[in-house]
Amino acid sequence: MVDQVFRADYADSYDILYADKDYVAECDLIERVFRTYGDGPISSVVDLGCGTGNHALVLSARGYAVTGVERSASMLASARKKATANDSGHVRFEQGDIRALDLRQRFDAALMMFAVLGYQLDNRDVLGALQAARLHLRPGGLFMFDVWYGPAVLNQRPSERVKVMKTPEGQIIRIARSELDVGRHACSVTYRIWRMADRRVVAEGEETHRMRYFFPMELELCLESSGFKPLRLGAFPDFERNPDETTWNCAAVAQAV
Repeated sequence: MVDQVFRADYADSYDILYADKDYVAECDLIERVFRTYGDGPISSVVDLGCGTGNHALVLSARGYAVTGVERSASMLASARKKATANDSGHVRFEQGDIRALDLRQRFDAALMMFAVLGYQLDNRDVLGALQAARLHLRPGGLFMFDVWYGPAVLNQRPSERVKVMKTPEGQIIRIARSELDVGRHACSVTYRIWRMADRRVVAEGEETHRMRYFFPMELELCLESSGFKPLRLGAFPDFERNPDETTWNCAAVAQAV
């Protein structure tokens, strides 16, 4: 599934589609988590599933030494292009599969943001990604990630959504249609994207992203099985609030043991 998503046509529209996502505020939260739960200063960060580098670039600008890892070549190319344009000397990007990764380096903190863990559908893949995160952390290092929160997904149910974002040439239109697979804790989201210029369709594409959602005890078991001590599960981005059936996204913090 991972090979079939974030292809060039979707990656080219990614940063425009998520221009309204507040990466700066999310990095503020990440830093608060570092200060609250860290066992000492945090200077090095590995960003697993870094996409086009939006968290990595903000954190590197704040002085962290960041390594971003991304499987999609198209997303990685965008991240590297932005790093070059911003002269970001504290960040490097590597292509790799986060389920089977060994950079032969240990970090103070690991991130897996924007529901990256949810793209790991089978238990084996979930544990592989978590074990890879643990492998790249020093003892006591912090791990932060966000996922779809199962109780809210089942309570609210996904619906068809339309998003329109302006571009210098015209606009990008995206329609998302979803279907739940309750037995597999998964939601298939099919995105259709049209890029418009001068009221004409100049490009279009379609991808289906199959996303896993998680429940609290499930996350606790997976983390403990992968060498982590769970520290906090909170709503995302309102992390100080406990998640409930209205909280589609939650975030977790764990410590490497």
